[in-house]
Amino acid sequence: MSDQAQTLDTSDVDKHVGEEVGGGQLKEPVALIDIRRWVQTMDYLNPRHFDEEAAHQTRFGEIVAPQSFMVCCDVGHGAAAAIVGRIPGSHVVFGGDEFWFYGPRIRPGDLVRVKRRFDGYTLSDTKFAGPTMFARGDTTYYNQRQENIGKQRSTMVRYLPELARERGHYGETGPTWTDAQLAEIERQRVSWVASGKNGEGPRDVKVGDTLPVRPMGPHTQVQFGIEYRTFTFSTWGTYFIEEPYYGNDAGWLTELTGDDDDMRPNKIGGMDRGPASGHTHASKASLVGLPRHYGYGSSMGAWVIDYVAYWAGDNGFVRHSKINYRYPTFEGDVALLNGVVEDIRWEPLLGVNLAKIGISMINQDDVVLASGHVEVELPI
Repeated sequence: MSDQAQTLDTSDVDKHVGEEVGGGQLKEPVALIDIRRWVQTMDYLNPRHFDEEAAHQTRFGEIVAPQSFMVCCDVGHGAAAAIVGRIPGSHVVFGGDEFWFYGPRIRPGDLVRVKRRFDGYTLSDTKFAGPTMFARGDTTYYNQRQENIGKQRSTMVRYLPELARERGHYGETGPTWTDAQLAEIERQRVSWVASGKNGEGPRDVKVGDTLPVRPMGPHTQVQFGIEYRTFTFSTWGTYFIEEPYYGNDAGWLTELTGDDDDMRPNKIGGMDRGPASGHTHASKASLVGLPRHYGYGSSMGAWVIDYVAYWAGDNGFVRHSKINYRYPTFEGDVALLNGVVEDIRWEPLLGVNLAKIGISMINQDDVVLASGHVEVELPI
C-alpha cells in the first residue's frame, strides 16, 4: 500500500483527549523481594537496595526501592495512560518518558496506586512508518498515606505496521562479538559498578565532568523475557482493572490478539501473546516492522535513572528525568550510557543544589538509542 493511501484514523482518539482513564491497579503492597528482583534484573548492583547491612548504613536505615522502581508499581509501566482510543490496524512502541520525583521513597509494605490522564498527541511523518502518532499520557503515583511519590509522562508511538514492514527501516542482523570485545564490555561494567559502590557520591562537581560509562548488554531474548517477568503485573492475579480502560481495544493487529484473552487471569497481553509479544518472538517482531527481538522502553528509562542515582550517591536524589527513546535496543546490541554535567544551579523552590546531566545512550555502532537530561539533587 502506498504512503499516500496510509493514514491514521484518529477519530476515536480525539474524543478522549484530556480524559482521566483507568487501567490496572496492583492489589498488594510492595514486598522486599520485589525490590531485590527489580535491581537484579536491571543489573543495578547498588547494595543499598538488596543488602540489609549496607542499607542500614544509609539515612533510611533499611532497604528502600531505587527511584526507577516506581514504574514497576504501574500495570503497564506507564503505557496505559497514552494508549487511549482505537486506531485500526495499528501498533505501538515506547517513544520516551519524563519523570518528576517529589521526595517520598517506596518502601517494603507500601501500597502504591496510580491515577492516569490522557494528555493528547501530535502527528508526524517518520522514516520508520510514515504517518505516526506521538501520544502522551500522565501517570501519578501515590502511596497508602496519600503521599505523592512522582509523576510519569510517557510518549507512545502509534503507527501502522503494514507500512513499517514495507519500509524495512532497521537492519536485519545483529553484531558478532569477539571474546576481546566482550571482555572490554565486562571491564567497563565492573568499573562502573566500582565507581559508586561506597555510596559517597561525587565531590567538587564541575560543569564538564563526565560520568563513568555504563554498558548494558549484549541484549538477549532471555533478558527481555526476564525484564517483563520482573514487573509485578505480569504475574497472574496481581491486579484489578478500573474503567475506562482502552488497552485491549486499541486497534491491534488480529495476529497479536489471542482468542482466549477472556479466559486468562490477567487480561493484558504480555510476553507470550498480545501486542507486546514481539519483544520475545521474532516472527511477531517482524510483523510489526522490527527485524528481531527488541527491548522495553521502560527498561531504558530505568537504566538512566539508576545510572545517575548511582553517581549521585546515597544522599543524592533524582528530581526530574526526560529521555527520548530514538532507536530500539535490539537483541545482540549493547547500550552504552554516557553522562556529562551540563549545569549546576541553586533551586530556591526546593532549597537544594541541582546538577543537570546530559544523557546519551548509544549502541556499538554509535547509533543514538536515547538522549535527554536528568536533574539530580546533590549535597554540594
